[in-house]
Amino acid sequence: MGTPPAHPGSDQATAGLARARPHRLTDAALTALGAGRPDPATVAELHRAQLSRHLLLLREIAIATRAGRPEAAFTRTGPDPVVALAQAERTSPGRVRELLGRPLFGAWATGCLTALRAGAGPVEAGLGHLSDLALAAQIPQQRDRVLSAGHDGLAITARLEDADPLRARLGLTPTPPLTAEQRDRWQRAFSEAWRLLVTAVRPDAEVLAAVLDCVVPVQPDPAARGISATSAEAFGAVAISEPADATALAVGLLHETQHSILNAVQYLFDLLEAPDTLGYSPWRDDPRPASGILHGAYAYLTVTRFWRTRRDDLLAQFEFARWRAAVVDAAGSLRDLTPAGARFVGALLDEVRPWLAEPVDPRVLRLAQGANRDHYLRWRLRNRHVDPADAEKLVRAFRTGEPPPAIQSALRPAPRRALEASTRLDLAHRFLRDRPLDGPEADVAYVRGDNGRALSSYRRTEDGPHGRAPTDWAGLLLAGGFEVAPEIAAVLDGLADPIEILRWLG
Repeated sequence: MGTPPAHPGSDQATAGLARARPHRLTDAALTALGAGRPDPATVAELHRAQLSRHLLLLREIAIATRAGRPEAAFTRTGPDPVVALAQAERTSPGRVRELLGRPLFGAWATGCLTALRAGAGPVEAGLGHLSDLALAAQIPQQRDRVLSAGHDGLAITARLEDADPLRARLGLTPTPPLTAEQRDRWQRAFSEAWRLLVTAVRPDAEVLAAVLDCVVPVQPDPAARGISATSAEAFGAVAISEPADATALAVGLLHETQHSILNAVQYLFDLLEAPDTLGYSPWRDDPRPASGILHGAYAYLTVTRFWRTRRDDLLAQFEFARWRAAVVDAAGSLRDLTPAGARFVGALLDEVRPWLAEPVDPRVLRLAQGANRDHYLRWRLRNRHVDPADAEKLVRAFRTGEPPPAIQSALRPAPRRALEASTRLDLAHRFLRDRPLDGPEADVAYVRGDNGRALSSYRRTEDGPHGRAPTDWAGLLLAGGFEVAPEIAAVLDGLADPIEILRWLG
């Protein structure tokens, strides 16, 4: 506001800010977003808001470089990057805006500004990227590698970012540039995933086509079936490992696009008064802040809607039954919502709650409910702990035959975040695929619905060096139907038969 430009002509690259209209969403648009059903105008407004944010970041970068006299650092290699971009904007304004609107520019600009404000020099902060953009702007028809598909009159195109140096900024390790054979595999999976999405959930496919800008292939995680991520700073970019099949890619793209949309909404509205309050998330083994719980529920909204359409497949029914309950429980647990947050979360719940009444195969429902409870029990054993003084009271009361004292555990997150494998979940998947069940006797019996045999087997399980394993405590509660806090039962581990302990507590 009256401050001279950081460099001669550098305001050209952000001149549109003075003319930009405010970004607004109507109550109806926010409600539709909460339900996962934004219209094209709303998605377009989110894109415009992201471009404005990128321009603001660029302006702050130009201001932050003033004190450090960065032009001296570039005299040997070329002109000042901010000036070079401003000059490119004068000759190719549309192309510069297109480049500035890309997701990876947002990730770069955030990192660059953070580095400059922390005292980094322009070269160290990566300011030379603006010179690269200025050069790219001179190639209006530059050909990018793309993934494209069409089905039933609906098309999608996204850049395949397997070489851009900025692609690592999405938080996962990118693959090396893909070979021709690898690109062909990605294209085949993308085309088939698109056919599935258009056929099953066409409105969600339309939103995906409007949001997805680029796909970044990343290295797989040996401990996971597939990994994917987005960045709050990169609206429309999805980092994802090569999918096992088209269904996995379809689900991954739906999931990550929801994260992108919610990130964009949260730049316009505060949805939570206390976004950092920790709690239980059905999708993670560690406690998550309220903002993360909301993200999980919103991401699984469209994933659940996809599984809802595939009712002839028992495993799809399982995913639908499991995640509809998880979304409702997670979203319903959120407290301290702002007015905008109440509207958004209310619309999400209004969308999903009716699905709870929809019938699924009884075998599927049993396993889905069990899988959700199993995760919750193991999460409690991992992240909730009993105070030593309360533990002494509990042990004393048990040994003397008194009623159990009223004690509460406290949240104490496990020292390291790890995603635990679940043998019971793997067996449930195999059971629903009608495949042989190979695993611990207790887990196999539980998955088959033989709770009596499962309970007897869990009861006989030998303790390890640190007592009874958390998965076995969870199995005892699942097979026996005990409504007991597992971390409190675990305090008495080894003092008596575990069934005796659970009956005393219950």
